[in-house]
This record gives sequence, C-alpha cells and structure tokens, in this order.
Amino acid sequence: MKAQAIASFGEPNVFQTIDLPKPEVIPGYVLIRVAATSVNPVDFKLRRGAMPAIAPEFPAVLHGDVAGVVEAVGEGVTTFQPGDEVFACAGGFKGMGGALAEYMLADADLLALKPKSLSMKEAAALPLVAITAWESLIYRAKIQPGQTVLVHAATGGVGHIGIQLAKWAGAKVYTTVSNEEKAAIARDLGADAVINYRQQSVDDYVAEHTSGKGFDVVFDTVGKDNLDRSFAAAAMHGTVVSISTRSTHDLSPLHAKGLTLHVVFMLLRLLHGTERVEHGKILFNVAKLVDQGRIRPLLDPQSFHFSEVAEAHRYAESGQAVGKIVLEQ
Repeated sequence: MKAQAIASFGEPNVFQTIDLPKPEVIPGYVLIRVAATSVNPVDFKLRRGAMPAIAPEFPAVLHGDVAGVVEAVGEGVTTFQPGDEVFACAGGFKGMGGALAEYMLADADLLALKPKSLSMKEAAALPLVAITAWESLIYRAKIQPGQTVLVHAATGGVGHIGIQLAKWAGAKVYTTVSNEEKAAIARDLGADAVINYRQQSVDDYVAEHTSGKGFDVVFDTVGKDNLDRSFAAAAMHGTVVSISTRSTHDLSPLHAKGLTLHVVFMLLRLLHGTERVEHGKILFNVAKLVDQGRIRPLLDPQSFHFSEVAEAHRYAESGQAVGKIVLEQ
C-alpha cells in the first residue's frame, strides 16, 4: 500500500510517499480502507520529535483520526463487518500504524459506525477532539443543566465540540474568541455569550457575565497562561478541566476558592491499551448526537489530499486554521 511516512523527525518536508506491506488483520482488530484523516496538534508535535516516547518506529505513519470502510475483520470481532463505514482515533503512535496510508489496522474497541449524516471528510475531523471534549465535560466535569460553563477557544478543534456538548448537557455556555469572525462562528455553534479575550480582562468578563461570582465549570483547551486565567474565572467550589498542563503554575488560587482541577490526556487509553472500549462508546454517542443535529464538525475551508500532508502540517502550525484541517485520499 501507499503511505505518507517519515524516516526522521523534522519539518513538514520529511514526509515521503513510500510503499509498505498492507497490514494483515489479527484477532480483535479490523482493517480499514482509509478515506480521510485530520490534523491534530499531537500529529505535528510527533513529526517534529517533540514527543519521541510515544512516536511510532520509523518509517513512521502518523495521524490518529480516521474515517473509512471496513475491509476485513479479525477473529472475535462481532460489532463490525466488511463494508461498514466507521470512524475512530486508532493509531499513529508507538506500536500502532497511523491513518496516512491506504489501509489502517485498528483495534475494534476504538471504532464506531460513522454518523450517517456526515461525509467521510467531515467524520474524520471528529474522533480525537470529540473524545477529548466528552471525557472533559461529561466524564470529568459532569456538567449539570443550568450550570455556567466557560469554554476557551471557541473555534479550536476541541473548543468547538466543547461548546456544543455543553449546550446539549443543558448548560449556559460562554466562550472566548480573538475576533468578530470567530465570535459569529461561536454563536452559530450555540454559545450563549461570546467574550473577546483581547478586549476584556478576566475580571471584566467575570463581572459582566456572572456578577463577579465566576463560572461553575471552566474548560481550558489552551494551557500555559490560560490555565491561570481559568483559575481566575472559576467560581468558588468550581471545576476547571484542562487538556494542556505541561507547565508550572501557582496552585494557591485553587486553594483560595476550593477548586477542583481535572487533567485530561485523551491518548492514555490508546497508548496503554486499557479500557479502549470507552472510546468506542463515546464515538457511538457522538455519532447519535451528530445525526440528531446536536453536534457538527467545524472544518477549515482549506482541505488537502494525502499527498499534500506537508502543506497541511505547515498550515496547521501557522495557527491560521479555523476548526479542523482534513485530508482525503
């Protein structure tokens, strides 16, 4: 099969089109004929060599998100059959081949049937970000109807799903953006109030939207200094969930308010091979919500073919994308 692979870490130009053996299906796994994948920050971090401990062996086929058609099923797999359209975040990490190839071998526990209302391209945008948002807001924060929820980075991959999930859970949803174009998108996604963080300080928007009390739940999808801003924005006895905590922080604001901090690293089940079926369950629920019109992926207007993966990575790293960047075969 043809694959886009890297033989060393480096800039986007390290991608090469190479021939690799087509994977053989094994018990508990399915072979997917790949139709599309999407770019997540972890993908270009792996390519750069920023996370070597979880990188696949060279020649490395990257990208976890996949949408495609089941080509074959291994012994013991009863949930899927050849011809099924599926989506998942299922590889591209240590010991697992990625989606930047014609075929991908995937643990059946990680898969779900693709939402009927989405194209392959649209479905490929969802897995990693939807699982991350679900684990953060539904599993960890346990959002309740009527709570005030602040989601940072409205048009980011995880943020745009977070807004929609929080709305579905019955929360009053606030979100941050950097300009009016993104504010319009955030409102269209269902945000009740949109905050331009370049124009308002945390104290200002906490005063305006919560009468100074703070938000019940703050979802930090940015990290670094934004985690400190999240602590400042949270209400007394509130909850902060972050997906980016590889940094050092003063935790005294948590003590002062009695806050709960949850850290979500979506890849843990994938990397350690434990409770992988949870990812399949989440994607099953996400697919239902998509087909009910409650969740939709936000795709950047620019799209790419697999052969243009270097260009897709450059664009992703530029920070100019709005929503997810998707590649098709």
